[in-house]
Amino acid sequence: MSIGLLALLDDVAGLVKVAAASLDDIAGQAAKAGVKAAGAVIDDAAVTPNYVHGFEADRELPIVGKIAWGSIKNKLLFLLPAALVLSFFAPWLISPLLMIGGAYLCYEGAEKVFHALAPHNAEAHEAGLEPAAIDPKTLEDQKVAGAVKTDFILSAEIMTIILAAIEVPDFWARTAILAIAGIGITIAVYGAVALIVKADDFGVWTATHARTGFGRATGRGIVRFMPIFMQVLSVIGTAAMTWVGGSIVAHGLIQFGIEGPEHVIEAAAHWAEQALPAIAALAGWLATAVVDFFFGLFLGALLIPVASYVVSPTWKAIKGLLPKRA
Repeated sequence: MSIGLLALLDDVAGLVKVAAASLDDIAGQAAKAGVKAAGAVIDDAAVTPNYVHGFEADRELPIVGKIAWGSIKNKLLFLLPAALVLSFFAPWLISPLLMIGGAYLCYEGAEKVFHALAPHNAEAHEAGLEPAAIDPKTLEDQKVAGAVKTDFILSAEIMTIILAAIEVPDFWARTAILAIAGIGITIAVYGAVALIVKADDFGVWTATHARTGFGRATGRGIVRFMPIFMQVLSVIGTAAMTWVGGSIVAHGLIQFGIEGPEHVIEAAAHWAEQALPAIAALAGWLATAVVDFFFGLFLGALLIPVASYVVSPTWKAIKGLLPKRA
């Protein structure tokens, strides 16, 4: 009896070791896949603070929390199952769906540029569109809804990159890697966003309560620096949406036999690497981002009238056919 029990315990210990090794492999795969999605993660972190700008200080963290929770739901409830199903049954659909999301990011980025260059015309355009929230009670609801919608597209790109980087065939291991990487990235992104949006409050507290002159001066410096930093981050966020969207569409067009945009992007990157060999990798990335940005800006500019005169009227007509809620 004791021999049998020892054998059973030995088998259990062996299973635990195998499970631990599998968990280590899953964690390693998730970290590796997350690194490959770093570009989209940085874009996500740059875009999000724009949606908190202009609110009272005591609402900043709750808004970030709402957007983060929406991002978790985007990844786990919608994108993870969709990515797994599409990868097994309809992998050819992944690229067109990503292109639609990329086109939306181009539109969002171009609309922000349009608003900066021609605010009156941009406000007239925005007034003709449906509000972002399904039932917008407050401006905060609209901002959160818009942020979660933009996050959905960036998260779709992140999850697709992670899925492509996974090297294990087992279904449950792939699911675990996607879930771990998605949650880890969300925590990293929105943790960084929370630190960014509360940095000015920390500066005020430090300027008031620090015990040394250097500490108080540091606090005052943070307070003066953060508005400039937020403006720069807003510009980066707009550029990020545009170049990520342009990159997604340009890569996707190859599947439809349209290789011109991708060839231009590759030629620009190659030229930059040759021109600046000391920083070839950085120069190539910057050239790629710049060309992606202008391609996305051009596409987004084309989509602004489409949204005004085709998409919005069609959506309003469809809503008019639906039964009214009490």
